[in-house]
Amino acid sequence: MPTGDFLIDLYWRVDEALGTIPPHPQACLAASEVVTLGLLFALKGVGNRAVSRWVDQNWRSLFPRLPHRTRLFRRFKTHRGWTGQFLASPTLLGVIDTDGSERLHPIREGRSPRQIGTKGRSNHRWIVGGKLCLLLTQWGLIVGWDGATANVHDRHFQGLVAGVQHTTVVLADANFHRAAGDPPNLKICPRGAWNDRMLIETVRSMLTLICHFKKVMHRGWDYFCARLAYTMAAFNLPVQWHGPQPDEDGFIPLSIAQFSL
Repeated sequence: MPTGDFLIDLYWRVDEALGTIPPHPQACLAASEVVTLGLLFALKGVGNRAVSRWVDQNWRSLFPRLPHRTRLFRRFKTHRGWTGQFLASPTLLGVIDTDGSERLHPIREGRSPRQIGTKGRSNHRWIVGGKLCLLLTQWGLIVGWDGATANVHDRHFQGLVAGVQHTTVVLADANFHRAAGDPPNLKICPRGAWNDRMLIETVRSMLTLICHFKKVMHRGWDYFCARLAYTMAAFNLPVQWHGPQPDEDGFIPLSIAQFSL
């Protein structure tokens, strides 16, 4: 699909979900435009300046009232809650896991008083940055997410599991177990059991390769959380672009590679 056609179609889908939000009388962008630009930022997977130049040089005709870069990203931060419209509904079976996003190399920890994120382990190595927790449906869509610094233990995210305890049985690894008691819908899966959990590895791979989630350069924690919010929406929308298309075995493949910018 040509990029211009994709942008127009993306804006239409966003506007269908957010068109009822009234614009601020002094705002230069409507809610649908803000979220569309935020999704482009997440799909592009580059820094603030790079994506701002890309939109200004190539798609200014679609966003004639595009504000200055710093003002635009402040709006991303302020209105990140709008992305919750694009999260999926829970299903009977779910999967939860965490993934780290590196902000600094560990050897550079503590060199700046403005450092965001902390040192912790992710994928069997040390990073300095943040941690993303994903709760997925049995089809691989994102139901909920939460972010924290890299030193936070996985059991800190049990609130996501408790939030769907009446609808979903959530598969998790041993790191989500809490000695004081787990939510009744949390099922701890031994290593090598329940291959359904491999679904989250597919999702994490797409977030890494398409959205470049592993390397982010934000200088404020609120901006990092905004990046997470738009990335979650930027995954859910394209992966459902053509609707569910199961193969002959009933498996629904996941892919957003064709929407890479």
